[in-house]
Amino acid sequence: MPALKLKPGDRPRVLRGHPWVFANEVQRLLPADADGWAVECRDARGRLLGTGIYNGKSQIVWRKFSADHADFDKKFLRAAIVSALQRRGDGDTQRLVWSDSDFIPGLVADRYGDIVVLQALTLAVDLHINEIAEIFDELLAPKSILLKNDAPVRAKEGLPLTVSVAGAEVTPHWRKIGAVEFWLDLAGGQKTGFYLDQREEYQKVARRCRDRRVLDAFCNQGGFALHAAAGGASEVLGIDVSKEAVALARRNAEHNRLNVSVSAENVFDYFSRERQREWDVIILDPPSFTKSKDRLGEALRGYKELNLRALQRLAVGGILATYTCSHHVTHDVFWQMLADAAGDAGRVTRLREICRQPADHPVLLNVPESEYLRGFIVEVVK
Repeated sequence: MPALKLKPGDRPRVLRGHPWVFANEVQRLLPADADGWAVECRDARGRLLGTGIYNGKSQIVWRKFSADHADFDKKFLRAAIVSALQRRGDGDTQRLVWSDSDFIPGLVADRYGDIVVLQALTLAVDLHINEIAEIFDELLAPKSILLKNDAPVRAKEGLPLTVSVAGAEVTPHWRKIGAVEFWLDLAGGQKTGFYLDQREEYQKVARRCRDRRVLDAFCNQGGFALHAAAGGASEVLGIDVSKEAVALARRNAEHNRLNVSVSAENVFDYFSRERQREWDVIILDPPSFTKSKDRLGEALRGYKELNLRALQRLAVGGILATYTCSHHVTHDVFWQMLADAAGDAGRVTRLREICRQPADHPVLLNVPESEYLRGFIVEVVK
């Protein structure tokens, strides 16, 4: 088996348990015919660090999947998938496999009832995607397996963007997630068709919305807004800059016979225009403000301004549920941002809950990138 060797003198994160090695951390790259296959990685002294998948076209040239000598083959993949499914337990709408956190770097697998959606985000997984689909067919016998390989990150692995299906055709349909039915276009929607990582938060926040006026900023297809209305909110407004998202949220509200108003506009513009409007609950669940560490300062200024405006619009006793989906924005950094925003807004706030991604999106302690979703639910005391 080919082997990478780290440069002497450096202290890359892989020596502290992180599963990635970058191109600038190795003495030399391997020949192109190693791309997509399992290779060993050794430290500068030649000691084995484990076996991982290799791609010299990627900035991350090596991704560990085993601490020992191992083949990235159907036998390994089946055992890893079985283990991942056992950790999830029962559930008909959930994440089944999540990349490095389940030791299959670059594989995302989600279940929507009798449909399994697979995404191959690394070359090695892409080369084995048909075998992976066979394994899921053997283990779960789904009606369809959707190969949704249209994520832009595939370009970093030198992969094309494609969508295909094995089994029955996957067509848009209604599916109940939490307390609400959503119109799901698994083949054409974002991610694997739905943001499964926030489904528990929808219901958690909804329990605080009865008889209250609720603003769902960055509402997307209406997850928070619809659950708030189903939970007995007296008034609900969803805002999103995407006209397509607003149309979908409106369709979801009408189908569920929920009284939700939806507006297509920029959230910052809304707060600037409606300076006197007061709310009892505001949810801030924006898309990631930064994909890179070097833009963290800019992102924090945006988060602070957004949270400050929301805090100014809340009634005394009101609730702010605020989230970030960037792993660069750590717990402490997000906490300090929110504290600064509250101070500048002249509001006294009390922490009610610390929010994190659900258990089917597991976090590895040595892989900070595996924890990306965090948030706080706070109460405005005065």
